[in-house]
Amino acid sequence: MSSHLSSSLLYKNHLVPAGFHSPSPSNRHFSRQITCLEMSCSSQTPFPTLKTVTISYTELKNKRADLSLKIEEGFGPSGLGILSITDVPGFPSLRRNLLRLSPRLASLPEEVKKELEDPHSRYNFGWSHGKEKLESGKPDLLKGSFYANPILDRPTTEASLIQRYPSYCGSNIWPDSALPELEVAFKALGKLIFDVGLILAYHCDRYVSKGVNMHEDEGLEKILLRSRCHKGRLLYYFPAQESNCTQDGDSISSWCGWHTDHASLTGLTCGMFMKDGVELPCPGSAAGLYIKTRTDQIVKAVFGEDDIAYQIGETTEILSRGYLCATPHCVQAPKGQKASGIDRSTFALFMQPDWDESLNFPEEVHIHKELISSSGALTFGEYTEKLLDKYYHSKT
Repeated sequence: MSSHLSSSLLYKNHLVPAGFHSPSPSNRHFSRQITCLEMSCSSQTPFPTLKTVTISYTELKNKRADLSLKIEEGFGPSGLGILSITDVPGFPSLRRNLLRLSPRLASLPEEVKKELEDPHSRYNFGWSHGKEKLESGKPDLLKGSFYANPILDRPTTEASLIQRYPSYCGSNIWPDSALPELEVAFKALGKLIFDVGLILAYHCDRYVSKGVNMHEDEGLEKILLRSRCHKGRLLYYFPAQESNCTQDGDSISSWCGWHTDHASLTGLTCGMFMKDGVELPCPGSAAGLYIKTRTDQIVKAVFGEDDIAYQIGETTEILSRGYLCATPHCVQAPKGQKASGIDRSTFALFMQPDWDESLNFPEEVHIHKELISSSGALTFGEYTEKLLDKYYHSKT
């Protein structure tokens, strides 16, 4: 899912290589027994399948409800770093409306898609195809992406900021003539996932505050609420022939390499599979999202088609002092005859701090501590730049 290396940090998805995570808070010991809800007899699925922790939207929107146990079970040190929200009003139709536009976008004439590209932002706005690499180092031609900020079309007009943080401060590029429905559908789904994510962030703050003295303005909810640089990504996986339907071999990470999200909170939809415009169930039992637990166990995580899933990013793990934990994850492609000719569409919203948000890091940091100044404070933009320098050495 990255712009250059699928397992490295990038502006696009704000990813860092898997394997960097802090230990559990020293004064808390949680245990969540991993139980196998479903295990395939096929050698294609050698890992247990777990349903995500779920919270109903009715529960979530009740701010008097104490959801700490579920937050801990999903996001805590012994959780999978993911939970899902069920029964969100309007979500199923908004998901379907946007994901059904994905094949139409990908099939636009090449000259039209070229006009939707933005090299200055490292292809973090508009259309991107073939700009990323698989873990093997080969160009990823299997999927295309469309990026936009669903909350603000133009986060800033200040030229110096656009130059310094092009992937955050750039402007949206919409196919106004070729596919005018895209803007409306993209913004509608993105805004809903954002609004639900803010309520989830409120409950996360209540959970963290039980163990950490935190100023009200330093909570996840307020950080996300005042940010101007949230980013949505519409993903389209082109139909593959049977002989090449994983493109990168039989790797468990054949569709998206192992990584840990860099930012704060990622909202995800369940993927939609189609063949010749007709929606189909997932063509392979082994295909899907895989997560590495804190004990290095690999599990397949599943959530409902009409659920919104949320994953914790490393920035939130650091700022929560390890009470909310990010986990490495990857995506496996379907394979075999049943996968031939089938495309897949999905959507992710990366909720992240503003580029000038001051991140007050704790004294004891277990992730990327060499990047944090002695004062313990960096803006999110500065922090991201340091991470990019660490993994890419330059901005080229």
